[in-house]
Amino acid sequence: MFPLETVAAQLVEAAADAIIGTDQDGRIVLVNAEAERMFGYTRAQLLDQPIEALIPEPLRARHPRLRDGYVREPKPRPMGAGRALSARRADGSSFPTEISLSAIHTEDGILIVSVVRDVTDRVRSEAKFRALLEAAPDAIVGVATDGRIALVNAQAERMFGYPRDELFGQPIEILIPESLRPRHPAHRARYFADPRPRPMGEGQPLSAVRKDGTRFPAEISLSSIETEDGLIVSAAVRDVTDRVEADAERERLKAAAERERLEARLHQSQRLESLGQLAGGVAHDFNNLLAVMLNYTNFVAELIDDAAAREPDGAWADAAADLRQVIRAGNRATELTHQLLAFGRREVVRPRVLDLNSVIIEVEQLLRRTLGEHVRLHTELAPGLWPVLADPGQIEQVLVNLAVNARDAMPQGGTLTVHTLNHEVHEPPPGTTPAVRPGRYARIRIADTGTGMPPDVLDRVFEPFFTTKPKGQGTGLGLATVYGIISQAGGYTTVQSAPGAGTAFIALIPATDDIPEPATAPPARRPRPGGETILVVEDEDALREVTRRILTRSGYRVHTAANGPEAIKIAENHDQVIDLVLTDVVMPHMQGKDLADRLHTIRPDLPVVFMSGYAEPFVVTDGALHPDVNLVTKPFTEADLLDTLQRTLAGA
Repeated sequence: MFPLETVAAQLVEAAADAIIGTDQDGRIVLVNAEAERMFGYTRAQLLDQPIEALIPEPLRARHPRLRDGYVREPKPRPMGAGRALSARRADGSSFPTEISLSAIHTEDGILIVSVVRDVTDRVRSEAKFRALLEAAPDAIVGVATDGRIALVNAQAERMFGYPRDELFGQPIEILIPESLRPRHPAHRARYFADPRPRPMGEGQPLSAVRKDGTRFPAEISLSSIETEDGLIVSAAVRDVTDRVEADAERERLKAAAERERLEARLHQSQRLESLGQLAGGVAHDFNNLLAVMLNYTNFVAELIDDAAAREPDGAWADAAADLRQVIRAGNRATELTHQLLAFGRREVVRPRVLDLNSVIIEVEQLLRRTLGEHVRLHTELAPGLWPVLADPGQIEQVLVNLAVNARDAMPQGGTLTVHTLNHEVHEPPPGTTPAVRPGRYARIRIADTGTGMPPDVLDRVFEPFFTTKPKGQGTGLGLATVYGIISQAGGYTTVQSAPGAGTAFIALIPATDDIPEPATAPPARRPRPGGETILVVEDEDALREVTRRILTRSGYRVHTAANGPEAIKIAENHDQVIDLVLTDVVMPHMQGKDLADRLHTIRPDLPVVFMSGYAEPFVVTDGALHPDVNLVTKPFTEADLLDTLQRTLAGA
């Protein structure tokens, strides 16, 4: 075995730290190899030198007093109480160290052993850390396990308004709003039990409080640091006042933009409603005029046709041709008034339960002829499409109007796609005006690959008489009619378009649980009238007279009244035979529906036929003609009027 002294000497020599032994007078008596390397002296140069030779010159004067104090109480301890100390090399340079002291009692007295460690790398790292800490844009606050503040950077001073020294040792709750302080120790304890890096609040808004008591919104991220003094939890605090205010401003602007958009759509809806009322009123007056003009023209045309037949080489033939042009123009005017009424949702409709797929299939060949050879028609019809309650003629009109528009938007050719789909609305889509009611709908999407529309055109696309076509090539009523028909069916119409990207019209029509009705053959033509007596009630003198002429020409006996009270007086005279009442709907003094109710108290079984240019609320239910109401729509032809009267009398 090696002698103990030999082993000890070898351990000292092999130590990684510098070991220097001094006597109680401060003279160096022991040096190991690491001390020679660390300080740059040879062993011979250090032995018997005062220990102050290894201490920077500014610190030498007070060192003997510190040494004497240690000699008086020689127990192992670190020097500097955890602070890095400075030592001096042979070349005069200083470096940071950690020094631990211990005393060994020998025959010659006390041997003071200094274990010196060069901590240059650690101090450099700590300096970098401190520099980073001080330069951090966020406030950094370190908290010890007892909840007291142990670390503060410059940004924390600026953010919270406290000097650094005032924060050290304070409970972290001093920086937390007072209402949240009671719960915070429990949160802190949970984090110290599982100190993983993570944000506080998990996405919830957090607040901090400054020295002056003001609160501010903050983001806080937590991490942990192991130190010689134990675990330190580091909280990185970011003042997000600017971002919160920016977010609030962004939301305000977004809400304002959405409000403006909704107001614009509401104004558009109100404008369309107002235009619809105007269009309906205009159409009503025109229908009365057209009924008079067309029927009187037909009277004259019959006479001229007879004269032309007697004198085929005379001028009557040319006059007959001229009158046919007048009648053709009158019929065209009638179509325009019906389009106006459809837009204004005042058209008389006769809805039935429909399979929209069947309607599309029936009208497909007409659509192909309308589009022409340069436009391809593609249909995608969803199986099991929910049935709807609508007027089949009006749905066909929607399809044809949209096909005409699509054709005009694709002068060089393209594709028109008609697509159906079941569509269920659970919540109204945001921004729709009026809002789509929740429920089941059959959806028709009609999309073309044409030129598309800019936003200013898109905003007015459903307005009557608005058109981008050259003068004389469009009335501007096609899309207005589409809008009115779908609205009157209880549905909604939207359009999507952009220049160069084509246009898609989408219509939602409420679904019904009823089963589509099978197609029926038209009723057989009824025989000519048999001389019944008709009471005609019409406030327009010219229309009342032309109606009387039509009826008397066909063998009916006729009583006339200019208003409701006059009609009631006639009906109260039971000596007067009345087989049927033909009355206008809108009249002064008494409306047609009120007149019918009064007449039924006098003559309960008296059949009534209404005349109207548009669908009044007391004639229709939910936009549809009531099944018990007999109605002839203005402007009517002689054949339309007589056919309605014959059917009503036969049913009575």
